[in-house]
Amino acid sequence: MAVGIFDSGLGGLTVLDAVSKRLPDVPFVYFGDNRHAPYGVRDADDIFNLTCAAVERMWAEGCDLVILACNTASAAALRRMQESWLPREKRVLGVFVPLIEALTERQWGDNSPPREVEVQHVALFATPATVRSRAFQRELAFRAIGVDVEAQACGGLVDAIEDGDMILAEALVRSHVDALLRKMPDPEAAILGCTHYPLMEEIFQDALGQNVKVYSQARLVAESLADYLGRHPAMLGSGTVSKFLTTGDPARVSRHATQFLRRQITFEQA
Repeated sequence: MAVGIFDSGLGGLTVLDAVSKRLPDVPFVYFGDNRHAPYGVRDADDIFNLTCAAVERMWAEGCDLVILACNTASAAALRRMQESWLPREKRVLGVFVPLIEALTERQWGDNSPPREVEVQHVALFATPATVRSRAFQRELAFRAIGVDVEAQACGGLVDAIEDGDMILAEALVRSHVDALLRKMPDPEAAILGCTHYPLMEEIFQDALGQNVKVYSQARLVAESLADYLGRHPAMLGSGTVSKFLTTGDPARVSRHATQFLRRQITFEQA
């Protein structure tokens, strides 16, 4: 058994990299649904069905615990999966909550009523599907009151990153930041609500200005996973081998992943 990490494409590798460094002795199975990426332009039912199929494939690899390292899947599918689909002995966790806990300065599992927090004006950069779902605002409302969130759908950015076109990706980041700042001129914090976006974190920071605190997910998710496994060691299992699976072309995905993480990554056909 290993811990599963799922993304529609390569963005979840930022999470894999962080959790591998935080938990070096834990084997991980990474699953990229590259054939159907990006999820951010799909409707909720399509995202739900594709995510369920991917999670079932990871169960076949012995992953009783799966991390949805995909904000679109976490936003559009996770609640529905947990309420009506997930078997009792399996666990699927999303990547939104650790980010919101950090923003609202709450400890993991703090279920006290929502309260006022220091940050009042938050910029959210995410895929169109994540923005449509309003999942970030919903989860935030459980924990904080009086926070103004301005969301910017970053169309085209995931495609540019997946294709390795960093010149286009930078231009898109700056364009989307400009669009958001026209709606919210003085954000105090910015959420990078897609696991692809940490690769562009320096560009987001530069475009937003140094006075805006940028929250990125990978490190926060790694700490939350370490905490979760500490409290639920049975979910870890006894696996010893990590692997990488893709629904796309393994050779092409391996090349992009190697560029992505700057170390050799070899994918197998899912």
